[in-house]
Amino acid sequence: MTIQLYIDNEAQNATGNATFERRSPVSGEVVTRGAAATPGDAVAAIESAERAFASWSQTGPGHRRALLMKAAEEIEKRTEDFVVAMKAEVGAGELWARFNVMLAANVFREAAAMTTQIQGSTIPSDKPGTLSMTVRQPVGVILSIVPWNGPIVLAARAIAYPLMCGNTVVFRASETSPKTHVLVAEAVHAAGFPAGTLNFVINDPKDAPEVVEAMIAHPAVRRVNFTGSTHVGRIIAAACGRHLKRSLMELGDKSPMVVLADADIDGAVNATIFGAFLYQGQICMTTERAIVDESVADAFVEKLAARAAQLEAGDPRTQAACALGPIISQGAVNHLNGLLADATEKGAKIRTGGLADSTLMSPTVLDGVTSKMRIYSEEAFGPILQVIRVNGADEAVRVANDTEYGLSAAVFGTDMVHALDVAMRLQTGSVHINGSTVSNEAQAPYGGTKASGWGQFDSTAVIDEFTELKWITIEQPSQQYPL
Repeated sequence: MTIQLYIDNEAQNATGNATFERRSPVSGEVVTRGAAATPGDAVAAIESAERAFASWSQTGPGHRRALLMKAAEEIEKRTEDFVVAMKAEVGAGELWARFNVMLAANVFREAAAMTTQIQGSTIPSDKPGTLSMTVRQPVGVILSIVPWNGPIVLAARAIAYPLMCGNTVVFRASETSPKTHVLVAEAVHAAGFPAGTLNFVINDPKDAPEVVEAMIAHPAVRRVNFTGSTHVGRIIAAACGRHLKRSLMELGDKSPMVVLADADIDGAVNATIFGAFLYQGQICMTTERAIVDESVADAFVEKLAARAAQLEAGDPRTQAACALGPIISQGAVNHLNGLLADATEKGAKIRTGGLADSTLMSPTVLDGVTSKMRIYSEEAFGPILQVIRVNGADEAVRVANDTEYGLSAAVFGTDMVHALDVAMRLQTGSVHINGSTVSNEAQAPYGGTKASGWGQFDSTAVIDEFTELKWITIEQPSQQYPL
């Protein structure tokens, strides 16, 4: 079965019936075929969304809330389908797939709760008899571009929040997870959203630059939200700049786990194992760096390596008990192997795991990383945790901030005043004291700093992202002017 485009809530083939294939990251077999949209198909989706905006933007908050709540239910109904699709397309295990469903349903419910929170304010005016106020209004068509690694929850936030604000959405899905992403679109359609409110577009990877450029350039598109790599984010941001489109970006990271001298070592190990190896380390806020005070580093690394060695990699379609699934592609594995080879040549020690000869890579702990190594600064995006030993909290903060990224971080310590001081000095969008770097709740703002992007998903922060603030005055028609 070929995954089709959805325009005006109708499934359709791409122009010329063109398709592309998605292959299993483990076996290489074809697991999904998708319609390969052309720029013309993408423009048709935008024009449909533009037509739908006229009525959807005028829909009351109560109706929007009811549909968003229904969409959450429809997503949950498809849980087993999501699990099967994510295992096949992106090598996700049960835990990550079901976690995605839960988070996605929460996003739609949080969006539903915010439909009545889109508010303006009154402003004092120096003009006698004048009422001065602001209102927030939907902006138009939102182009949402979403990756494969958290396919359900990342799609949910790219769809639910713009719809909540009264916008329409063109959802450009990932060519790596077309089946998973179309299930999200079908759940939204099943909830009863009007035709054209959400349109679904996928394309052959080789056509992506042309298709995405055509969508960003279309005058009806007024916002672009993108989640993905910093490399691609820079390309998208540059295109938005050329066309004067506001963008919301959530990009890469090298999330640090700072382990202070007074940390609960067992607790820090637990949080680090979860943050570093959940979904093979292929999450934007994966714990890539453990920055550990040298006074506790030996004990921390010993326990960490022992725990990591117990985790097995396998094919989640056939090995339900495997903790890690496959890396997304052999190219990604080659990148990870290159980082490991460079680090060990320059003095780092592998405490467990190591080089992989397939997409099934064992969880790896790399000790003794220094700034001379590529992995110190390059995003790994895989199951390699690097340990950097430091002398004291000040050096820990310096090393944690010594990166172009700044999305998520964690600090472990028992002195809360000290731990909070460290957290306040970290240049990241979020910090979790005595918790994991991998953390997300729909009611809390989520976004990055520096090369990890700009803007905020989740919480009431999204209202600013997906509305226009308009100033309105009501004045005396008989007022006098100086000219």
